[in-house]
Amino acid sequence: MAEPARSGCPINAAVEAFGDSWSLLVLRDIMFGTRRYFRELLAGSEEGIASNILADRLKRLVKAGLLTREDAGPGRRAAYSLTEASIQLVPVFAHLGSWGIEHRPTTERLRVRAELLAAGGPELWSEFMAELRVVHLGEPAPEKDGPGVLQRLAAAYEAAL
Repeated sequence: MAEPARSGCPINAAVEAFGDSWSLLVLRDIMFGTRRYFRELLAGSEEGIASNILADRLKRLVKAGLLTREDAGPGRRAAYSLTEASIQLVPVFAHLGSWGIEHRPTTERLRVRAELLAAGGPELWSEFMAELRVVHLGEPAPEKDGPGVLQRLAAAYEAAL
């Protein structure tokens, strides 16, 4: 499990678990990019993460309890899954995205998902977390009318291309 934090401060404990930029970006790509395998994460990295850094961050995130790693067997790729703790970061990602849109230069293609999350607010975030629980934790799919959040995020991204 996770190493003890340097202090009992909750902000410090959170920063120690996922506070470096690469860890957040790996979680982002698994959460929003639906990438679950090392090679997908490496090839799909907008920021160009190096393979050694990706391997290190995946190990750290598993150790911190934010990802699980499926044992792959010979000749098979290991899949990474979000844990409940990382799924509960959806509102944090939504707020980070909103802040980035407001205070930093962004591109249309890469900001559309953040805009959708900001516009949808907590209700959309809850729906998204429920969908992530289906994909990553194997929970039963909730009843819904129309396309899910993952589909809407993917469609917004594709439309911006």
